Amino acid sequence: MQAASGRDAPDRCPGAVQVHAAADGGLARVRLPGGRLTVDGLRTLRAAARDLGDPALELTSRGNVQVRALRPGAEMELAARLSAAGLLPSDTHERVRNIIASPLSGRDGLGAGDVRAVVAAYDAALCADPALAALPGRFLVTVDDGRGDVTPLGGDIGLHGDRLTLAGRLTTARGHADLLLRATAAFLAERAEQGGTAWRLAELTDGPARVAARLEATVDPRAVKNGTGPSAGWTPQTDGRAALTVVVPLGLLTPAQSAALLDAAPEEIIVTPWRTVVVPDVPMAEAEHVETLLTAAGLVTDPGSPWAGVTACAGRPGCAKALADVRADARAAVEAGTAPTGLPVHWVGCERRCGAPKGRHVEMLATADGYQVVA
Repeated sequence: MQAASGRDAPDRCPGAVQVHAAADGGLARVRLPGGRLTVDGLRTLRAAARDLGDPALELTSRGNVQVRALRPGAEMELAARLSAAGLLPSDTHERVRNIIASPLSGRDGLGAGDVRAVVAAYDAALCADPALAALPGRFLVTVDDGRGDVTPLGGDIGLHGDRLTLAGRLTTARGHADLLLRATAAFLAERAEQGGTAWRLAELTDGPARVAARLEATVDPRAVKNGTGPSAGWTPQTDGRAALTVVVPLGLLTPAQSAALLDAAPEEIIVTPWRTVVVPDVPMAEAEHVETLLTAAGLVTDPGSPWAGVTACAGRPGCAKALADVRADARAAVEAGTAPTGLPVHWVGCERRCGAPKGRHVEMLATADGYQVVA
């Protein structure tokens, strides 16, 4: 059987060891399963970016962090620092640890359960299985606690509560980390049977149905009820503390902003796939101080801010294919009040549309003749 995708080359998603040669230097992507990053981990990333490349950290649409403009050979020093900080548990599997989870799971009481242990167990099992290093770098796992925030993001496999999802569709299979592991292996087996070149489950002929059958399950025709990620601002936690979600303008975390997060976060931050950051477990007595600290650094806590929902690809000068400095143009439009409103807006430098959000949004597409608005 031939692969439906017609791919003729492996994916080239960057990692922390296998970096991408961008126009501005090496580009490293550091996977953060479930988006969780301890303050020590953030401190390590901040220092590495400052010492080895561009001091600003990029947030991605999969809740990961990128370091740009690495000097030639600096990836070895970066990998050593990440490994020492526990951010690189496996050199062989580091590109395939693409796991998005409900950011507030276990804290705000809205989900059906706490998925943090599921993410940790699956990540450990993934790294322990040599065969799973063969996964494409685009393969995505979503672990949704049932509220419907990350299932709509297009994971190849996932959990919605305890229900297995395949390409975002519910199945009759139920379980937790062990089921995710079996589904991952089933994807690889089906991929091999269909030619071994597909990057995503949806590229396989009847991919969800065939993988479900390998697990003695079927695809459920009922649709998942979609939710949304946390809005900017405060969310009360069930333990009496609170979590503050902040918008990172254009997903670019400046040195001043990362320093403010280090001062504000009690133990960890959560990087979300919406290019926001959650600071959880803040004692209520410290809430006003934390919000003042973060807003002073340029992070946004107002859900009605014109920055909410505005994202952009790297653009010039970091990307050789880009036709414009989209970040500068997006910033100018937001500050002038001329950016589109009503829907999320994503600015892109070319027709590859890197980093585009899922769901309805307005696209500002750079062309040789200026920007084309695509609704």
